[in-house]
Amino acid sequence: MKKKYLLPVFAVILLTACAELMNVMQTSVPAPLTEDEVARGLKEALITGAKNSSGILSAENGYFGDMAVKILLPEEARVIVDNISKIPGGDKLVEDVILRINRAAEDAAKDAAPVFENSIRQMTVKDAFNILRGTDNAATSYLKNTTYTELYSLYKPKIQASTDKDLVGNISTMDSWTTLTGKWNSLANSVAGRLANLKPVNTDLNDYLTKKALDGIFLKTEAEELKIRKNVSARISPLLQRVFGSLDTK
Repeated sequence: MKKKYLLPVFAVILLTACAELMNVMQTSVPAPLTEDEVARGLKEALITGAKNSSGILSAENGYFGDMAVKILLPEEARVIVDNISKIPGGDKLVEDVILRINRAAEDAAKDAAPVFENSIRQMTVKDAFNILRGTDNAATSYLKNTTYTELYSLYKPKIQASTDKDLVGNISTMDSWTTLTGKWNSLANSVAGRLANLKPVNTDLNDYLTKKALDGIFLKTEAEELKIRKNVSARISPLLQRVFGSLDTK
């Protein structure tokens, strides 16, 4: 008699255990990512990175105080630094120009994030999946490839406005650069300068500065992307946690 009662009881226990096991399996194994989630997650990550990088670089000393992105004189102007003793007051002029160049870039960086954001929102689902499965800087590379020309066109006038703006003592970045290169070019074009084979400097400062400023923004955006891909604590929303968490087990 006892065996007859034990069998149904055992069956009930077994069925209950199986149901609980299925429950655990369903709750512990996340559902596959949807196309919409991947697209929204990548866009959120890029926008977050763009805002962070823009905020970092637009702060005082964002460029000037960070050797990874600090903008120095153009390579063409190296001859000025190498021969600075030949220019009266040259050392001070170089220091002022470098400071003001970086201040101009910091000023322009304030408007970089919205430019990035407009382009990011046009990302397709296919782009998003390729980025998610790509290299650690795939999102930044995509952003650079798809926005650089437009970003340059939109960014250069901001740089030019910054270099034309009076910063200290009614002197602008462009004023300092013109004074510096003007003195050097006068020397280079003189009889003594030609005999010494000195070359005039004709760098387009705004073009050079725009490219360097964009290099800095993409460098910082890449660093922010890497954080989100590798650092769980940098995934500041449930969507980022879900999308980029899918990479943790790979």
